[in-house]
Amino acid sequence: MALTNDVTALDGQNSSMFSVISVLQIFLLLLIPYLIVYRWTQRNKPGPKEWPLLGSAIEMTTNFERFQDWLLIYFAHAKTFTARLPTHYISYTVDPVVVEHILKNNFTNYPKGKNFHEIMEVVLGDGIFNTDGESWKRQRKTASFEFSSKVLREFSAVVFRDYALKLARIVSHAAYSKEAIEMQEMYMRLTLDSICKVGFGTELQILSPSLPDNPFANAFDHANATIMLRFVDPFWKAKKFLGIGREASIEKSSTTLDNFTYKIIRARRAEIKVARASGKANMKPDLLSRFMELSEDPENNMTDKTLRDIVLNFIIAGRDTTAATLSWFTYMMAIHPEIADKIYEELVDLEKRSMSKESANSTLTNLLDLDEESFNKRLQEFETHIDHEGLLKLPYLHAALTETLRVYPAIPLDIKGIAEDDVAPDGTVLKKGGLIGYSPYCMGRMEFIWGPDAREYKPERWLKNGVFYPESPFKFTAFQGGPRICLGKDSAYLQMKVTASLLFRFFKFNLVPGHKVVYRTMTALGMAHGLKVTITKRVH
Repeated sequence: MALTNDVTALDGQNSSMFSVISVLQIFLLLLIPYLIVYRWTQRNKPGPKEWPLLGSAIEMTTNFERFQDWLLIYFAHAKTFTARLPTHYISYTVDPVVVEHILKNNFTNYPKGKNFHEIMEVVLGDGIFNTDGESWKRQRKTASFEFSSKVLREFSAVVFRDYALKLARIVSHAAYSKEAIEMQEMYMRLTLDSICKVGFGTELQILSPSLPDNPFANAFDHANATIMLRFVDPFWKAKKFLGIGREASIEKSSTTLDNFTYKIIRARRAEIKVARASGKANMKPDLLSRFMELSEDPENNMTDKTLRDIVLNFIIAGRDTTAATLSWFTYMMAIHPEIADKIYEELVDLEKRSMSKESANSTLTNLLDLDEESFNKRLQEFETHIDHEGLLKLPYLHAALTETLRVYPAIPLDIKGIAEDDVAPDGTVLKKGGLIGYSPYCMGRMEFIWGPDAREYKPERWLKNGVFYPESPFKFTAFQGGPRICLGKDSAYLQMKVTASLLFRFFKFNLVPGHKVVYRTMTALGMAHGLKVTITKRVH
């Protein structure tokens, strides 16, 4: 009897298992045709294909490390396309007409938006690059006034020259010691020191021969990479809540950033207090001083958190973007030595024009005969010729830097929110709550914009009879366009030209054999493995 019961129970279990298997088989038999039909209906859809519920999330996340080149695959077939994610959709475009529509003609309909703000808030907070409306207008107005002031321009020029000379001495030592040097790190140190001095009147002194550790920069880079991944990861909020993946460590990075910025704010408040107590003027020629003065007016409703956001926004604007461009420029000079030679000749001509005939003859001295101390004195002599007037006489250098920004833009992808339903000039339907992004990186490689040589590095494309001619900001989008056009454009060019003038007048840069140069997907287009080079001195 017991055996009979066991057999009966076993038969029941087998029957239940068979029923489950049968249901699964039926489900799969129905699911597979459904998926085939689902994908078949998308055969003519521009852009990445989608899966039910997940949309294009899998393809986007698996291609994250090469994201710009992944976009290029689809831009080869359509100027504008849309990718859907579980929570929202993103349209991407390289069409200058559409770019002008979202940046200028219908500007108010394309703010940073809630999604963008939420993703970037851990780093940018409510700063100028992560806010809209009255807050943005107020910050923009103040920053615009300061960037246009003669005092800030003159102060910036002195700071940029001083730090460029510090960097040139480090590069000089690498040349004499015949040691390889990682230039992207050097440029990051240069620009962070510079922006903290120009923006906040603070000396970090990380650009020194000892190359001190920089926990702020490390935290900033980690947070930067994490927030970029959020744009294609539909589950980032869940990961943040659970404390897993990259989201697990972003709070630590955020704390490091906060400690750094609040330290700067406290130090400046203390300086102002001491200055006022002694009856001295408390204003310095930097941006933070101006914003701190405004914060004393209760109507402006500015707290230390507001100032923290301002600090980090200008750091990302002044550090990463300029350093990334200088890195790619150096890379271009290393693989295009004939262009580096033209820049060298232009700089030598500038120096000769700036000196008396008798002194100019001394520039032909063989630099290879100089010891390191004498060589560094030569660097300092040349630095005196790098003034605003002299920099205006370097059209080929300006063209080469601009061409670098065309093919390796500092901000490779700019994303906007969509406030209300709209139809783009090319007929693309843009739904409220979605996102739209334009890719300066991909636009620089579009033949319909730049011609059949779009992927070639040619500074000459910017010159006519030796004179530099700019392009429309909706075609050359490295500095945006419309009401949000980059306020620091002139300042960025100034620092890049000062630094490049000093370095490429005296040095040749050679890639370390086997060193792989690829971009890293971040807010700014940095190099994933840095830029390792060896240095050779010019002969004269």
